[in-house]
Amino acid sequence: MSRLGIFVDRKTLSSAEQLHALIRCRDVAEEMGHSTEFLFPVDIRKIPMMDALFIRARTDPLNVTYVASRMAEANGIPVIDDPASIRICSDKINMYSRLMQSGVPIPRTLFLSRSNLTLPRIREIFEEIGSPIILKEPSTSFSLRVEKVQDPDEFLQVAKRFIRMSDWIVVQQFIESRFDWRVGVLNGELLYVCKYTIPDTTFKIQDLVDGHLVYCRVESIPAEQAPGPVTAAGIAAASAIGNGLYGVDLKSSNGDCTVIEVNDNPSLEGGEDDLYPDVYRAIISHLLEK
Repeated sequence: MSRLGIFVDRKTLSSAEQLHALIRCRDVAEEMGHSTEFLFPVDIRKIPMMDALFIRARTDPLNVTYVASRMAEANGIPVIDDPASIRICSDKINMYSRLMQSGVPIPRTLFLSRSNLTLPRIREIFEEIGSPIILKEPSTSFSLRVEKVQDPDEFLQVAKRFIRMSDWIVVQQFIESRFDWRVGVLNGELLYVCKYTIPDTTFKIQDLVDGHLVYCRVESIPAEQAPGPVTAAGIAAASAIGNGLYGVDLKSSNGDCTVIEVNDNPSLEGGEDDLYPDVYRAIISHLLEK
């Protein structure tokens, strides 16, 4: 019998969906003959006693989750998410650079430095990319610090806010679509496919609109019904990052498939596993039965 540690925090347990997903994961592990223990940050010292670690709390190089991941790696314990994946996916400059180097299709993307944040350069960017333009602060997650701008003055206003947090800004072409695809990938293999329908009030998967948090609608899609280019691009994007567990966001427009970003620590409770009952079995096998 192997011991699986599931690293969580209070926020992980903040919704019934998340709690239900964690219980499902525990039940599958036990059905497979493994014992499971939920580890909170105060339990971090127990990680070396585990045979594998599955992190189900927000990952960031500045969070305790990264310490947990590093601790597992230092002790030779298989871990999702691994430290390298956390570092890469938490830095959009690093992530997009890897996608570019691997030839993965992404929107037209530029990296704008603090020293080049001038109106003449911004006007050039609009001529190169068109309008509107998406600006991202590199450490963004959960659609935070991602904004759509229509003209150079608005660009400069938003960029000045973002540049306080980073020396660089990600500048991207806006891709119009009715929905996003989310492709789950584990160790270079397809894990699940979802369709994220974006609310009419925003262009993001999650956003604050008139003081209210709005979310996209998540629909699990059978793998055979997902377009081949979408799943192929999703797997290619994940492979450009590593061999862990990733959620790849894509848009499909006018027959083209474009990767928007790669997320480590993807959600599994919002419909992602509805048509894929073996999601947790695959993750646990990857961690404990290599």
